[in-house]
Amino acid sequence: MQINIISKHLDMTQAIEEYIYTKASKLTRFYDRIEQIEVIIEKTSHGFMVEILTNVEHHENIVATNEDNDMYAAIDGSVDRSVRQLTDLKSKLRDHKHNTPTGGIDR
Repeated sequence: MQINIISKHLDMTQAIEEYIYTKASKLTRFYDRIEQIEVIIEKTSHGFMVEILTNVEHHENIVATNEDNDMYAAIDGSVDRSVRQLTDLKSKLRDHKHNTPTGGIDR
């Protein structure tokens, strides 16, 4: 899996880059068919905007954006949105195969 980090209108420090890398690498825990993750961090007039583009095998790219005054909060928020979208995709694929719990009727 490849992780690309792109910064716009700000200088990327080693600490920020490592923080983004550790957060983005945790996305594979929630869905194992991730091919590439691209993190775009941008300084805006209102704070910071972080966009995470997740390239998933046999599916469209998953896009999660978040804007906040604090850069670390914006990163955390976009990672949380990516996690939610990946878990929803995983449950959708499992339900598509008609997996019902053992023991009877699904209520």
